Amino acid sequence: MAGIITRFKDIMSSNINALLDKAEDPSKIIDQYLRNLESDLGKVKGETASVMAEEKRAKRELDECNEQINKMQKYAEKALIAGNESDAKLFLEKKTQLSKNQQSLQQSYDIATDNATKMRSMHDKLVKDIGELNARRDQLKAKLAVAKTQERLNKIGSSVNGAKGNLYAFDKMEDKINKQLDEANAMSELNSLKEEESIEDLMSKYDNNKESNSEVDNELQALKKKLGL
Repeated sequence: MAGIITRFKDIMSSNINALLDKAEDPSKIIDQYLRNLESDLGKVKGETASVMAEEKRAKRELDECNEQINKMQKYAEKALIAGNESDAKLFLEKKTQLSKNQQSLQQSYDIATDNATKMRSMHDKLVKDIGELNARRDQLKAKLAVAKTQERLNKIGSSVNGAKGNLYAFDKMEDKINKQLDEANAMSELNSLKEEESIEDLMSKYDNNKESNSEVDNELQALKKKLGL
């Protein structure tokens, strides 16, 4: 991504003298930079699509967890109605574990959503900037031609100071974009989730967990009261 930011900075800063130093034909330089930016846009699109896919995956896993929680509640009620209190307790234990996992899934989904928003913003900004550059192509070429003459007349002077000012301003832009990219990469690393434990593993965890069983027993009594059992 560093190459993307560098080319973007050079063109948007209108650093004419620096461009002239790179080639005898400024028009070809501008055209090449635009082609590079359009190529980079394709890479940014791919990255954005990947982050958006991660957001959808996190949402799907959260929805599936919510669905399982509701399912365990319904099966606990059915088990009590059928007179199988021990089965109802197992279903409620499963519901408790799912509820804890639900918090982690919600956090991951929130992060993925924020991540996708940032990437879409960067993508949209790059599309807009490329559109503006294409519209200004002829204007930039005319400025380059004028600058060529001016450079011959003034080897040093205000144009150099102006170029330094532009470089400083777009260095700050580069730092900001780098920070966004670092955040995007860091966020994507947080979105991996552990596989859901089996009901057998879950049951073994709760065998010696008195505090958790106490919560389940309380909920079991409340459920029995609700069902009139």
